[in-house]
Amino acid sequence: MAPYPTTPPGSDHGDRTPPVAGVRPEILASWQRSQSLGIDPEGASLPIESDLDPDSRLVRAATPVLDRLWEQFSGVPVTVALADSRANIVNRWGDPAGLKLMDAASLVPGANVDERFMGTSSVSMVLSTRAPFVVVGHEHFLHELKELTCMAAPVRDPVGGAVRGAVNLSVPRVLAEPGMALALQDATERIGERLLELSTAREVELMHSFRRARERGGHAELDLGSGELSPLCGPAPRLASQERLMLLERAVELISSTGEGFAEVPLAGSRVAMLRRRELHHGDAEGAAVEVSFEETRGTGTPGPATATAPDGRDVPVLSRPTVTAEARPTVTAAAHAPGVTAEPHAAVPADAWLLLVGEPGVGRLAAEARGRLSLLNEAGMRLGTTLDMGRTAEELARIAVPRFADLVVVDLLENVLAGDEPPPGQLRPEAALRRVAAWAGEESRGTPIDGVDEPARYPSGTPQARCLETGQPVTDSVLTAALTGPSAGRGHPVDLLGEGVHSYLGAPLSARGSVLGLAGFYRRGRTKPYEQDDLTLAGELAARAAISVDNARRYRREHHAALTLQRSLLPHALPRLSAVDLASRYLPADAAAGVGGDWFDAIPLSGLRVALVVGDVPGHGLQAAATMGRLRTAVRTLAGQDLLPEEVLAHLDDLVSRTPDESAGEQDPATGATCLYAVYDPVSCRCTAARAGHPPPAVLTPGGEARLIDLPAGPPFGLGGIQPYESATVDLPADSLLTLYTDGLLKESRGYGDTDARTGQLLASLNRSGPALEDVCDRVAETLLPGGPHDDVALLLARVHALPEDRVASWEFPSDSSVVARARALTRAQLAAWGMSELDFSTGLVVSELVTNAVRYGGQGPVNLRLLRDDSLICEVSDRSNTSPRIRRAATTEEGGRGLFLVAQFTKSWGARYMPQGKTVWAEQIPQPEQPASEVDEQALLAMFDEPG
Repeated sequence: MAPYPTTPPGSDHGDRTPPVAGVRPEILASWQRSQSLGIDPEGASLPIESDLDPDSRLVRAATPVLDRLWEQFSGVPVTVALADSRANIVNRWGDPAGLKLMDAASLVPGANVDERFMGTSSVSMVLSTRAPFVVVGHEHFLHELKELTCMAAPVRDPVGGAVRGAVNLSVPRVLAEPGMALALQDATERIGERLLELSTAREVELMHSFRRARERGGHAELDLGSGELSPLCGPAPRLASQERLMLLERAVELISSTGEGFAEVPLAGSRVAMLRRRELHHGDAEGAAVEVSFEETRGTGTPGPATATAPDGRDVPVLSRPTVTAEARPTVTAAAHAPGVTAEPHAAVPADAWLLLVGEPGVGRLAAEARGRLSLLNEAGMRLGTTLDMGRTAEELARIAVPRFADLVVVDLLENVLAGDEPPPGQLRPEAALRRVAAWAGEESRGTPIDGVDEPARYPSGTPQARCLETGQPVTDSVLTAALTGPSAGRGHPVDLLGEGVHSYLGAPLSARGSVLGLAGFYRRGRTKPYEQDDLTLAGELAARAAISVDNARRYRREHHAALTLQRSLLPHALPRLSAVDLASRYLPADAAAGVGGDWFDAIPLSGLRVALVVGDVPGHGLQAAATMGRLRTAVRTLAGQDLLPEEVLAHLDDLVSRTPDESAGEQDPATGATCLYAVYDPVSCRCTAARAGHPPPAVLTPGGEARLIDLPAGPPFGLGGIQPYESATVDLPADSLLTLYTDGLLKESRGYGDTDARTGQLLASLNRSGPALEDVCDRVAETLLPGGPHDDVALLLARVHALPEDRVASWEFPSDSSVVARARALTRAQLAAWGMSELDFSTGLVVSELVTNAVRYGGQGPVNLRLLRDDSLICEVSDRSNTSPRIRRAATTEEGGRGLFLVAQFTKSWGARYMPQGKTVWAEQIPQPEQPASEVDEQALLAMFDEPG
């Protein structure tokens, strides 16, 4: 497509035209189209229509109005031209000099002033945009019009709003005034009123003819194709209101049809109504009548008039049953033999027939179209928004509109709307970042790749799409295919499916809650049926309904993303790499789309190379369950950091849940009824200690054995236990045993538990058949127990345990005496040398000296145990019989002690204490760094760091 011209057409002819900067985008777009058509700005060659009807409804309605408009500007060099809906000039007014100038420009009656032939003009812009338009001097494409200001307004038919033509008023640009445009607008509105008056007059003539025929009971002046109206007889059969409505709707369709003459309507009681369409002519009035007959129904009774309701609400006559015999058969009038009129065979006339409806084909068509619009809106109400998916909603809008409203529909949405972000308030600028999300051109396009879908889209200023986005209102236009596409960032535009030429376009903004979310474009092939005012209203309503659904989907996506972000932040991002266990996990939400639930799992490293394995389940689903799960998981990690026993961890959690948030309101903690399994595995002793709160017991598969459940004491769920204590159990686990923790969703069938024992058997059987790869084990368990997906949220945690080799453990027991400190330090130094970790001699010696000294001084009576564990780090543990908690304190300047734990903290990665049934263990962990030589320690600097200020 050619770029916009950098200068107006013919800018090399003197200085008659200003720079492009002063030209509106719509005019620039029209110039671009005119140039692409090859129109010569020095003088266009306009086609002349020679067989225009000089006495058409438009001419008769407009002539007296435009006569008065021309008289209103008497003395001003103004010319007025009337054009029909095809842009043909059908009449014109002006002084002789003005008409002579129009003749010189070939603007004579019959000349076509469409943009395809004349370039940019006010009439072509009006018939394209279906709205008033003013072209000022230099904005004309033709040089000979640049001294004029031309203003035009559409002439609309009040019945349906169709544009029947346009009125153009031209005046030298120095004499143009705003009041002229207002006068022109008043004139076009008056022409529309006269069109309605003429239409009503024809309908009145038809109705008078029928009334006279009913009164005479004889021949009428109406051509019914096979004779005149029949005389009155008995009354028409009684019909239910729904049957009456069905017949009237089908009659309206027959009246508006040009080729259909008969129709069948099934009724209750195995009856069938036969409808027959008859052409009517009376002077200038043209219409159609629909008769109805009933199979297996015979009307009887006395003669009497009846009425039916026309599409516009008026009563029209429903004539009584005629009695038609061979002798009394009506004769055919001369009109029946007129050219173009075909008489129907007499045999087709039913003996028992009643007149149902009379009307004009145009009015019937409008009624049928109005009913079609209502049907379309009703279908949109049922189909749009059934899913919370923006792309699916856009596709539904396109499929609803094609082919009943458009030949092609294209839907573009803002990029940030697709991401779930808040759209900017108000209208959009044309450069807004759009993405094409849907395009549909009917079933014949199914399987055909449509260019540009799921690619960026943009529309330059001046295009109808840009005007729609800028104004936030539906717009219509009829322009070339190339002008409808605009420069695309992708491969092409779906409008190419319509072929080359001029097509009708209607753009409707997808507006919801004060923001424009995107654009829906409706395309009709060619210009035979352009979009009218009623279509703008319908498209606006369709787009508004779709926009609400799109905005709901956007809000859902945003909330869903927030919920998923919260859930992912609350679940482990990645399981830790531990020497004690190999881990694998699965989280399977019941609603894969929502993905938010209350099940969780965790693996928490503990001191002494131990690991805590946790699985929990919060009642319910959704964001509240996910938030509650996060609160419990945080509490579990906090309690695990204190190295509490499993039963103590559960007891603290139960106490946390049992505390009512607001006792006065009687609220219950959302975590009430939550379950949890907490297990601690020690790779040194190869023992697992576990406790459960209302949770299924874990399963274990030992090497060479069969899977079984670990027998654990059953504790109540959180918040429901009262004073019942939690208990733990300890089992020995050989190296390479497989420990399986899971939530009860793994055992559920449908909406209930089903046979829990049978489901547990399936779980154990799937573990027995498992291989060495933990990820494969997770998949096998899910496939075996959840072939159709989970019915409840499922958390699954697998741990293959390992044992710490004996050569990586060193332990000693000392009496509670201060003399053992030196011996403990010497044994430590020797063990570090044997392990090749001599670089830690100084720091480890300091740690051992401090911890053993504290154990001797404050550990009470009993032996002191020292244990060294070697893994990726070096762990030093000192145990005694005291439950006193060690803590760092600030020593006074004059005190000789009180700085030991401070030094331990400075020389280790971490340290802490854990408690046993009898006594405690203080531990410290160091990370070997052999590549860095040990630095000289500045004892004075260390002491200065801990001195009191001042």
